[in-house]
Amino acid sequence: MNRIFNPEDYVMRLSGPLAALTLFLAVCLPLTAASAQDTKVEVKSPDTVKTVLERLVGKRVSLVLTTGPELAGIVSVVGDRVVLLTDLTNREFFDGVVSIDHIAAVVVRTRTR
Repeated sequence: MNRIFNPEDYVMRLSGPLAALTLFLAVCLPLTAASAQDTKVEVKSPDTVKTVLERLVGKRVSLVLTTGPELAGIVSVVGDRVVLLTDLTNREFFDGVVSIDHIAAVVVRTRTR
């Protein structure tokens, strides 16, 4: 019994499991991404902007500056006088260093719809 190689046979065999895997990933990945972004913000009596930012390292925040503009990005490093924001929103190829003395507010996304 000589059987001729037909690529369509292999495609048909893989399409069912591949479709199931694709559906599974499409359903599960958005749920984990949404829950991973939720952040709980706690304020304690002796807190300063610096101590709040130290707890938010690795999280996306918006910093409202005393001069008015707002910078949004991921808190990477908090120093004694400055904070490093990476992956700035609307400035994909830039990072920013902000003086802690010029931060009027720290805005954090705490929940999704």
